[in-house]
Amino acid sequence: MKTFLSVLTVVAGIIGIWYLACVPMNIKGVLDAAERAGAVVEPATPKARRDLGAMGLVVNNSFAIADVWSVDRPRLPAPHQVAIELWETTVEKKITSKRSLIYHGQVTLSATLLGFAIGTGLGILLAVGIVHSKVMDMSVMPWAIVSQTIPIIALAPMIIVVLYSIGVQGLLPKAIIAAYLSFFPVVVGMVKGLRSPDHMQVDLLKTYSANTAQGFWKLRLPSSMPYLFASLKIGIAASLVGAIVGELPTGAVAGFGARLLAGSYYGQTVQIWSALFAAAILAALLVALLGLVERFLLRRMGVTT
Repeated sequence: MKTFLSVLTVVAGIIGIWYLACVPMNIKGVLDAAERAGAVVEPATPKARRDLGAMGLVVNNSFAIADVWSVDRPRLPAPHQVAIELWETTVEKKITSKRSLIYHGQVTLSATLLGFAIGTGLGILLAVGIVHSKVMDMSVMPWAIVSQTIPIIALAPMIIVVLYSIGVQGLLPKAIIAAYLSFFPVVVGMVKGLRSPDHMQVDLLKTYSANTAQGFWKLRLPSSMPYLFASLKIGIAASLVGAIVGELPTGAVAGFGARLLAGSYYGQTVQIWSALFAAAILAALLVALLGLVERFLLRRMGVTT
């Protein structure tokens, strides 16, 4: 109960700050609309209002504060506007409708899961090689670290152009970008996990005449599971980000990235925010699902965390 109240307090505080931030962010648009409707606005000229600043406009035109939370195209949409948009585009729209966030979520989710599978598989294989080979540890690991210094927003168009030039289109380019973001956390976490057994445990297996493969399956792999799942939770969220970024340069017509692009083209900030929240909710559900799998698998393996 205490945890619930603490979370509720933080959420309430964030929502309160959000509502307050809407006042200076949206006041100029409200005053422009009020002036066109014949209301008296202070200062009277647009130039003077720009020079005065947002807080000055709020102080001089307190009558307009009530309207800042109901603007059609606000700079910063109010929480209830985003909630209404989420409801209308998830519950009230058919899944096959191109205005449905569930429809767009399915498109993004497919690229996310494929990229996550590719990144996880590659990350685990690299981690196993790094742990068992000094050469790979000295050569591959630094390159894996350096690869993450390249901004994905700059790398994504390059990947898509190269793949399109050789005829690879559709889901795979977005999945590769998602895999690029997800494999590094898996590599780092898996390497840490495979190296987590102490020397006494390794020496004990040697006294039982266990070979390298037996030491891997009986000791290193079970010990790495908590580290692996912690990395997978980061990786699945990163994969979702990569899938969305991969949709932006392609001019996609479906997916959360497409919703963000359409919202930015037509100034629909409520649509942009609702797509962002839908992506966040999807990421939370994926992480929660991994948490359930982790709890079940570790319990079956007898691994304590």
